[in-house]
Amino acid sequence: MSGIRSDLRVLVVDDDFMVARIHSGYVARVPGFSVVAVAHNGADALAAVAELRPDLVLLDIYLPDMSGLEVLKQLHDVDVLMVSAARDVPTVREAMRGGAVNYLIKPFTADALSERLRQYADTRSRLTAIGAEARQDDVDRLFGTLKTAAPMPKGLSAATCALVADTLRDAGRDLSAAEAAELAGLSRVSARRYLEHLCAAGRAELRPRYGTAGRPEHRYRWLG
Repeated sequence: MSGIRSDLRVLVVDDDFMVARIHSGYVARVPGFSVVAVAHNGADALAAVAELRPDLVLLDIYLPDMSGLEVLKQLHDVDVLMVSAARDVPTVREAMRGGAVNYLIKPFTADALSERLRQYADTRSRLTAIGAEARQDDVDRLFGTLKTAAPMPKGLSAATCALVADTLRDAGRDLSAAEAAELAGLSRVSARRYLEHLCAAGRAELRPRYGTAGRPEHRYRWLG
């Protein structure tokens, strides 16, 4: 029916007001998603979920009043995508056991979050299309969607992606997009697209370097 929004509604939870604003902007730029509210602590997050009933919560772990993992345990009938600087395995494992649909390590790019949101939307669509009962092949495809690494974006090639991955790995240190481009023999814009894809696939991470003034420099480090 025309005039009715069908966007998936997202609650953004982060104790840092600027980070929350940035993540909200990332979400708003993904077609099919809208931000319904922002919360900066666990209590407000739980209250917002109860009142607004969003489809998805973008949930930080380090909150001032309680851990985001504790918030996760108290949430029901809502999907949760964890976003945190925490990278230790016990924390990631607890998030998985708590039912998080995905986990993004901060800092991440807009493209990395966009990939996860599109995967989430695709999984919801598949569930809706199945109907009341699922066959085993339906279930296999669903769980495969959740576990598959970020797909290769249109316009990128596997061969060039492997070249950029090898360049970043062999460097043994973090690289800027310009440095990676020079080493790989690519344009800076092209190298940056592949680096962001590697971050979205969990094979690299974005590490901002803060200077004396202006925006931080984006640098990339190989994870494997």
